[in-house]
Amino acid sequence: MHLLDDDLSPLPGNGICLPVLTQPSSLSAYPGASARLTCTLSSGFNVGDFWICWYQQKPGNPPRYLLTFHSDSDKYQGIPDRSSGSTSVNTASLTILGLQPEDKADYYCSTWDDSISGNTAHLTHGELRQKPTPSPRDHPRDCL
Repeated sequence: MHLLDDDLSPLPGNGICLPVLTQPSSLSAYPGASARLTCTLSSGFNVGDFWICWYQQKPGNPPRYLLTFHSDSDKYQGIPDRSSGSTSVNTASLTILGLQPEDKADYYCSTWDDSISGNTAHLTHGELRQKPTPSPRDHPRDCL
């Protein structure tokens, strides 16, 4: 989902540009499987120049901080070991292993550059929906 129509978003009054962040609108996965949520920075920006933060929000609750990614050691202590962050040139990822029913939520990524006063962040989000566990009749039978 695009936050803004432009690729570059100047901060009011200072001419500094931050990337626009995009995430898939939703991701479905089966319980027990792993899910990889992505957050892509607009063209011309490098993930390595920013702090990438991930949040989880369940209906009726405020967003809950999951991790900040420069390295896995930045992960907040209260977050299960089954979640981790990774990056490529302009994409940050949150991977959740062994999906559980409580993982169904909206996941937000944000980015900020610590050289910018006030740690201004852009937020975007994608929803993680779990698929129900398939029944045996959902799988094709082997041919005899």
